Amino acid sequence: MIRRGATLLIATRNGGKTKEFREAFGAIGIDVKDLRDFEGIPEIEETGETFADNAFIKAKAVAEIASLPVLADDSGLCVDALGGAPGVYSARYSGEGATDAKNNAKLLAELASVGAKADAGGAGEAEALSAARFVCALALYDPADESIVQVEGTVEGYILREPRGADGFGYDPLFWVPSHGRSMAELTVAEKNAISHRGKALAELIGKIEVTE
Repeated sequence: MIRRGATLLIATRNGGKTKEFREAFGAIGIDVKDLRDFEGIPEIEETGETFADNAFIKAKAVAEIASLPVLADDSGLCVDALGGAPGVYSARYSGEGATDAKNNAKLLAELASVGAKADAGGAGEAEALSAARFVCALALYDPADESIVQVEGTVEGYILREPRGADGFGYDPLFWVPSHGRSMAELTVAEKNAISHRGKALAELIGKIEVTE
């Protein structure tokens, strides 16, 4: 349960993620802030073996520090040709100092190393190296009553041979969405929220929480 006009803290410093959450929760009267608005909250070590584990770990740890309801997500890319990698290591795939550009470059290098070759592969006119899916696990933890709501969403697609699009973040430029004939980075925020792994998980989460006046 969360009150209309209440503050929901998103356990991220990623402006792209916050933008998506703010648009969704703003529609139901919830004020969204993220870790950039709070000082003294350390990085939470993600020690879980699954996306759901990590989302819960982050939500509970941050909520106990901030004394606010906290929404945490753990999301990533699972690529068939790489046996499901990078998976829970998606954000730090390229190692210390990982950036979106470095992670994308490593992904393409790893696909090349296993002999993945570009072909139509269900991606229409785009050249795809492998089938893949984005996975997003969300955990909303309220320290006031120690309640937890957890959901998970996925979206299927393909990894492109080269980036396309200037919007989005993370692996979005390399992820082809067959239903729209574009990369995730070529979709508008509204289009992305409607079909993305995070958008699906978020819609399910909002359907499960009770907003009171």
